[in-house]
Order: sequence, then C-alpha cells, then structure tokens
Amino acid sequence: MKFFDKTWKLALSGAVAGLLVALLAIYGNPANMAICVACFIRDSAGALKLHTAAPVQYFRPEIVGFVCGSFLLALLTKEYKSTAGSSPMVRFILGAAMMIGALVFLGCPLRMVLRMSAGDLNAWVALIGFAGGVATGSFFLKKGFSLGRAYEAKPLSGAVLPVLLAALLVIGTATGVYAMSTEGPGSKHAPVILSLVAALIIGALAQKSRMCFAGSIRDVILMKNFDLFSIIAALFAVMAVYNLAAGNFHLGFSGQPIAHSQHLWNILGMYVVGFAAVLAGGCPLRQLILAGQGSSDSAVTFLGMLLGAAAAHNFGLAGAAAKAATETEAVVPGGPSAAGKIAVIVCIVVLFVIAGTNLRRKKAAR
Repeated sequence: MKFFDKTWKLALSGAVAGLLVALLAIYGNPANMAICVACFIRDSAGALKLHTAAPVQYFRPEIVGFVCGSFLLALLTKEYKSTAGSSPMVRFILGAAMMIGALVFLGCPLRMVLRMSAGDLNAWVALIGFAGGVATGSFFLKKGFSLGRAYEAKPLSGAVLPVLLAALLVIGTATGVYAMSTEGPGSKHAPVILSLVAALIIGALAQKSRMCFAGSIRDVILMKNFDLFSIIAALFAVMAVYNLAAGNFHLGFSGQPIAHSQHLWNILGMYVVGFAAVLAGGCPLRQLILAGQGSSDSAVTFLGMLLGAAAAHNFGLAGAAAKAATETEAVVPGGPSAAGKIAVIVCIVVLFVIAGTNLRRKKAAR
C-alpha cells in the first residue's frame, strides 16, 4: 500500500512539514528563514571556510538531516538505488546557477513560500519569476530536453554523500573546528538535536511524497496534476496560521527580514532557480532528497550548489538585505551588486544554451 496514494495524504505531509518548520522558527532559526536550503548550504559552505562572509557561517544540521532522512527511509522501504552518469558537469553548472539565482533573491523556493506566508510581497513578486522559469524549463522538456540516462552504480556510490555529511556533522559538533558566526543569520539557529531530528523527518516525508517546489508547478503545466502542489499549499497554510498567531505576519514590501525590494532582480533570480531546477530534475530541496536515495548525479548538483554559494559570497554576487534608516545610518535599499546582476544574466544565457544545445543535438540525430 502506498503511503501517499491520495491527494489529502500528500497535503497532510506538507502540513506536518509546516509544523516542523514552525518549531524550528520558535526555537531559534532566523526570522522568516526557518528553513532555506540555499541559505543553509551557504551557511555550511561558510562553516567549512569555502567563503569568509562572517555573518553566514554555521554548519546547518538540517542539510544533513534532509539527505540522511531520505537515505534512511529509502533503505527501509527498499527504494534506495545507486545511480550515476547523467551529464554530471552540466548538473554541477545547474546547481551553481540555482544557488546564484537564489542568493540574489535571498532564498530558495522553500524560503520564498515561507516569506509569502509571512506577508512579504517581495516573495510574491519573485513567484512570478520562479513560475516563469519553471514554465520555460517545461517548454524545453516538451521539446525533448533530457540530461541523458542515469546508469545503475555500485551501492556504495550513492551512500557517499549521506555518510560524508553525517561525518562532517559529527566532526564539527565534537571538535568545534568549523567557522561559526557570532552575529547575523549564521548566529541564529535551533539546538543541533532538534534541527537534525526535524530535518530527518522532513527528509523522509519529502522522499516518500516526492516534495518538490519546481515539480509542483511543472506537473500543473505539463499534466494538469495538482498532487505535488497540494503539499506546498498545505505547508503554506500551516505557516500562514503560525505567522498570524505569532505576530510575524507583516503585509508589505518594506520592513521584511532578510529581503530586498529590487523587483526585477527578485524575478530574474528566481527565474534562474525555476528554469535550472526543471532542467536538473528538481528544486534545491529535491536535489538533496534524490542524493539521499542514491543519485550521484544529484550529489554532483549539491556540490555545484555548495561551490556556487561560496562563489556568490567570495565575489559579491549575493543580494544584500534592505535596512531601514537609523540615527547613525542611512537607509540601505538592498539588492544585488552590479556583479550579481551580471551573474544572473549570464546564468540565464547559460541555461538557454544548455537547453538549446540539447535540442539541436536531437535534431542533428534525426
């Protein structure tokens, strides 16, 4: 019997995930960023000293939990299958592009939904770009885009990333050798055990329900199927209730935590994320889940996201959060730097080249 053979069961999994996200927010994760896969990968990259941005350095147990939760449930249900070989370098580039686009916007698709549930209109604007990116990727899928076949690999191959991440967490917790922020988003976090357990549960739920923020829109466009969309809608509803009850709901563009109102770049940043996610076969969260259940290709995508996050902060590509004026400082509008804007445009061009080249190859084969 399937765990999620009904739409209401899928929605229930989203509601449970929403409750766990709210729990992490209550116990210390950053405001309006209780879970953000892009931001948490960025923080973890900083903890490993891949970048030196002091406010965003903390090895996030949630990343470990997502991958290992998927890994453990896949083993338990005999759905673990080690695969590899489907355009690894292209996937690496797609992962880096997803990360750059997300950090220009200041959040992954999951955080976009969480920001929407807290009344952040900047995130609603970004949804336009994300949906447009997913629609563009879906267009190429309909035209025959494919990264090729993944081949079965030795079982140990697919287990490398879950084991490595678990080992890194143990090393960091036991020795304290990783960099750790004393201020900023990286300094705000729930207790390690709570973060890990909540993420393990979310990872297991996401593995079984196939939760994917890009996939939810893609399925509506291509198949008029709302199953995955019901998961996201339920998560949104739970978080909206939580934000209203906790006094965290503030409708508007300004005054939102860790956000900016450069609308064009919010749209284009999330356009990159949506487009790249469809080409890669899943949003940042989905890539972690697929890596956990044995896909070395998704593990390579994760490495692309990790190094993409490092590059975004090492070279000033990430967006800056807006800040209100104080007695000593003028207002800071926030948004991406000139380098970040150029990087987004380059990412869009690269994505079209990747998709278009594949289609041209198919035509030549005929």
